[in-house]
Amino acid sequence: MSTALAARPQPGRQQPDTRLPGTQRPDAQVLRPERGGLFRRLRALRHTSPGRLQLALAALLTLGLLTGLVGGLTGYSAGSATSDLGNRAQPLLVEAEAIYSGLAEADTTAAQAFLAGGLEPAALTRRYDDALTRATTALASAARRTPEGSPAAASIEVLANGVARYAALVATARAVNRQGLPVGASYLSSASALNRDVLLPQAQALFRGAQDEVAGGYDDATGAGWRLLLTVLVAGLLAALLLTQAHLSLTTKRTFNVPLVGATVLTALLALGSLIVLSNQSTHLNRAGTTGSQPASALAEVRILVLRERGDEALTLAARGGGAAYDKDFEDARASVGTALGNEYLTTKARGAHQTYLETHETVRELDKNGDYDAAVKLAIGDQTTEAFETLTAEIATALEGRKAAFTAEIGTAGRGLGLLTVLVPLLALAVCVLAAAGIRARLEEYR
Repeated sequence: MSTALAARPQPGRQQPDTRLPGTQRPDAQVLRPERGGLFRRLRALRHTSPGRLQLALAALLTLGLLTGLVGGLTGYSAGSATSDLGNRAQPLLVEAEAIYSGLAEADTTAAQAFLAGGLEPAALTRRYDDALTRATTALASAARRTPEGSPAAASIEVLANGVARYAALVATARAVNRQGLPVGASYLSSASALNRDVLLPQAQALFRGAQDEVAGGYDDATGAGWRLLLTVLVAGLLAALLLTQAHLSLTTKRTFNVPLVGATVLTALLALGSLIVLSNQSTHLNRAGTTGSQPASALAEVRILVLRERGDEALTLAARGGGAAYDKDFEDARASVGTALGNEYLTTKARGAHQTYLETHETVRELDKNGDYDAAVKLAIGDQTTEAFETLTAEIATALEGRKAAFTAEIGTAGRGLGLLTVLVPLLALAVCVLAAAGIRARLEEYR
C-alpha cells in the first residue's frame, strides 16, 4: 500500500485537527468586536454605586468647564462690543453729523458772503473757514474709524475729493464777485450744486450708516444668545451639584459633603456676580440709548434741517428770481423742523428763536417778491436774522453736547466689571471643578 493511500482519510470519517495550539482554521470566520462597547460600559456604570459617582463627576466637570468657557466668552463679547460702541460707533455718528453740519454751514455762509457783494464781511469769512475746517477735521477722524472697503470708507473718499473741489469753486466765486462780475453767481451755483447733490448726500449716507452701526452695537453689546446659554449652563451646574449631594446623602448617610458644598457656594456666587454685572450693563446701555445716542441723533437731525433752511434762504436770493427749487426745499425743511423741535431736550428759547427766524424769513421773501432785493439781502444777512439763527443753533449745540456727555457717562458705567467677569468666571468654574472632583473622589476611595 502506498503512503498516499494510507494517509487518505476513510470516507465519512472526520480528519483530526492537527493544528498547533493557539492557531485557527484558515476557513474560520474572524470574530469582530461587538459595537457599542463604550455605551455598554456607560450603561453598566449606572448599575453600581461607584459607577454612578463616576458618571456624576463626569457631568459636573463637563458642566463646570463649559460654564467657565461660556462665561468668559460672554464677558469678553459684552465688554468688547460695549467698548466699540463707546469708542468707535457713537463717535463716528458724531463725526458724520459734524461733517454734514460743517458742509451745510459753509455753503450757507458762502452764499451769505456772496450776497454782501464786494469784499466779504470778515465775520462771514471767518465763519465759512471755521465750518469748512470743522468738516475736514471730522472727515479725517471718521476715516480712521472706518474699515477699508466698507460703504462708509467709500463715502469718505468721495467727500475728501469733493471738499477740495468745492473749496476751489467757492474761492473762485468770491474772487470774481469782488471784481463785480456777474459770472461769480455761476461759480457759486456750481459750488452749491456740488455740495448739495454730492457732498451732503454722501455725508448723510455716512450719518445713516453710523446710526445703523450704533443700533447694531447695542444688540452686540447685550449678546442675548451668550447670556441665555450662560444662564442655562449655570442652572444646570447648580442642579447637578444639588442632585449629587442629595444622592450622596441618601447612599452614604452623611448630611454634607464639604467640597461639594463649597462648589455649590462658588457656583451661586458665580451666578450672582454674573447677574449683577450683566444687569448693570443692560441698565446703563438702555440709558445710554434713551438719554444719549437717540436724542443726540434727533438733535443732529434738527441742526441739519435748520442749516438747510438758512442755506435755502441765501441761495434763493443769490439766484435772483431763479431760486424756486431752493424756496421749495426751504418749505420742506421747515415742515420737518416744526416736528423735530418738539425734542424734550430743546429749550423753549430754541423754539422761540426758530419762530423769530421764520418771521424774519417771511419778511425777506416779501421784500424780494416786491422787487426790493437790496432790502431783502440786508435783512437776510443782518444782525436781527443772524442773532435769531445763531441763538437757535447755539441752543441745539448745547443740547447735543449734553446728550453726548450723557452717552459717554452711561457707556463708561455699562462697561464696569465686564473685564473682571471675563477672567473671574472661568477661574471660579475651574475651582468648582476641583472641589467637585475632590468631593466625589473621597467617596470613590471608600469602594476600594
